[in-house]
Amino acid sequence: MPGPTTRSPMAAPPSFLWTRRVFLTLLTGFVLLPVFVMVSSSLKPLADVTGKFQWLPSSITVRPYLDIWKTVPLADYFVNSLIVAGAATGCSVVIAVFAAYAVSRYNFRGKRAFTVTVLSTQMFPGILFLLPLFLIYVNIGNATGIALFGSRIGLIITYLTFSLPFSIWMLIGYFDSVPRDLDEAAKVDGCGPVGALFRVIVPAALPGIVAVAVYAFMTAWGEVLFASVMTNDTTRTLAVGLQGYATQNDVYWNQVMAASLVVSIPVVAGFLLLQRYLVAGLTAGAVK
Repeated sequence: MPGPTTRSPMAAPPSFLWTRRVFLTLLTGFVLLPVFVMVSSSLKPLADVTGKFQWLPSSITVRPYLDIWKTVPLADYFVNSLIVAGAATGCSVVIAVFAAYAVSRYNFRGKRAFTVTVLSTQMFPGILFLLPLFLIYVNIGNATGIALFGSRIGLIITYLTFSLPFSIWMLIGYFDSVPRDLDEAAKVDGCGPVGALFRVIVPAALPGIVAVAVYAFMTAWGEVLFASVMTNDTTRTLAVGLQGYATQNDVYWNQVMAASLVVSIPVVAGFLLLQRYLVAGLTAGAVK
């Protein structure tokens, strides 16, 4: 007859497991509660949103999802955000790959100073650079005629200064975790430094590169402070454009909720598609 079952000394007690389940359930409900309020409010008429709050709408309408494109030029803001966030992400990834590869694989004078400088930029709050960048853009425009203030290019450069230092630092740790034997094997096969980078190192470091791209895109997509100062009516992004649903007399809360959900779709969809790369990229570089 089989003997009595014994529990592993490392196994957690049942009370702990149930406590963890209850805690995670409550935490999940707390996180999803704002999403539920957004969805329910976006399906209500304006009179139901501005009155006494109701958890469930008395009547469901999709009119707010149609009106959000008419109340403000949301489509133009959407295009501006895609161009700015996409360009900032592409430039950040390309520059960070070359810079991180040079720091990870080569020794040069000022290497330590460069890495410390890149990391130290993350110590300062972003608002500290608002006035200097504004003055720099205005003076460049007055001296050369190149309109950086109020343009997409100026906003792309601004977001690049935010995402690039962290992207370089993150890829340095990830490239350090890639065995140097791969570089030697590529050189034996006739590849130069650039060929080894794109044919061997980049495919091996793809999760880290994807994580950097997601970080850079999310930084540019949802930023409000610099976008509200550095843009005008034609270059305004989504994060600032949502303020257009508030007028002097009223706030179209149902349209604000509907527009917020529409704006969140690209980020959520991209995160779900790239989740496995993102998790691997955030953890693998830290193991080394």
